[in-house]
Amino acid sequence: MGQGFSLDISHFGLYCTDVDRMVDFYGRMFGFVVSDRGESSAGPAIVFMTRDPREHHQLVFAAGRPADLAFNIVNQMSFRVDSLQTLRDMEARLKNEPGVTILGPITHGNALSLYFRDPEGNRVELLIDTPWHVPQPYRIPVDLSMPDKDLWGFIEAKARATPGFKMRTEWQAEIEQKIAGAATQT
Repeated sequence: MGQGFSLDISHFGLYCTDVDRMVDFYGRMFGFVVSDRGESSAGPAIVFMTRDPREHHQLVFAAGRPADLAFNIVNQMSFRVDSLQTLRDMEARLKNEPGVTILGPITHGNALSLYFRDPEGNRVELLIDTPWHVPQPYRIPVDLSMPDKDLWGFIEAKARATPGFKMRTEWQAEIEQKIAGAATQT
């Protein structure tokens, strides 16, 4: 698909001020394990982590981020989770985690998300997809403590009331056509 070849996101890496703290956090909170560690060609510590035995690494933490960095250029890291209950469980766990700031659960219409800042201030999103699509950006706060039926009803009503609403399957078909069109132009 697209450009005549396969392209999947494999992993991402972050510079850190405290690599060990980040390894501990992502290990305890999300079940990432260290697959390798050592020193990079530049000398500082580097740690590779994964949750998938088919992937040598999905996260890379490298020493070298200045502690007094005035601006964090990481917009966000997003992880898809398996269920609404997992989002609720993670919100409860993260509330008790030192150095973590909960930014709140929200809906993007096409997803239900929990945002937080990790111990080094990087914005992280945990999300589950919805069956709907609305034009982005779209951000409405939600309360994860609502009963499932009420929460999903609220999200669906807000999404359906948004100009440009469509079912995710319709949006996906449109994107497939765009990708196919882009592939024929190369």
